[in-house]
Amino acid sequence: MRFQDAKPDGRAVVYAHIQADPLVVRTADLLAAATTVQRVLGRAVMNGESADPAVWRVMFPTLFGERAAAAGTPERDRSEAILAASLAVADRGEQTRSQFRGALVEALTERLLAERTNPVRRERRILFDGRPAEIHPYDVTVEGDGAAEAWDCKWGARGIKADVIHQLDDARAGAVSEGGKLLVGLVVFDARRSCEVRLVRERGPVAIEGIKLIALEGLDRLAGRRPA
Repeated sequence: MRFQDAKPDGRAVVYAHIQADPLVVRTADLLAAATTVQRVLGRAVMNGESADPAVWRVMFPTLFGERAAAAGTPERDRSEAILAASLAVADRGEQTRSQFRGALVEALTERLLAERTNPVRRERRILFDGRPAEIHPYDVTVEGDGAAEAWDCKWGARGIKADVIHQLDDARAGAVSEGGKLLVGLVVFDARRSCEVRLVRERGPVAIEGIKLIALEGLDRLAGRRPA
């Protein structure tokens, strides 16, 4: 088993610019240090249902209400920064917003994994001897000796599709056939229950078997932390 950079194409070039956008970088940094409730706020705002920050402050009283930390404290400041950044993502328009959100989940996954292990890479293919190379690269990979991991990242549960599951299964089976081990998983910036329902719909009753699922509530596990 070995890793290789994905072959560049037009889509990859355009997407690379989005991945490097300062807004994606800033929002990923904020969410990496966020609590679960702050991440829920970010997801809700980035869905673009309201552009009025006052609406979101009312909807998340634990972050902004009277019982929340006072203005000027690190937690309150982070909540305000996440709200502002998420509104900026939502303001990008439907198509661009979708690309930004996908890049954001990948960037967040990369940051959290890097707290636990390394080296962590983006957009890499996995090659096995005697098997055709997969065209589609994995979003985030860990390539350390004896601790390889391959993660596909999705903004919402609807992004979990049969072809994604099959690709992860094939990579794990390929590693086993060579006497190695590869942890494969999905990182989804959505509620775990929604992800589990989608997995069962796409794969059947043994949906979770062999694939690690990290949903919004458990993102800190990527970094080896307990969920906040």
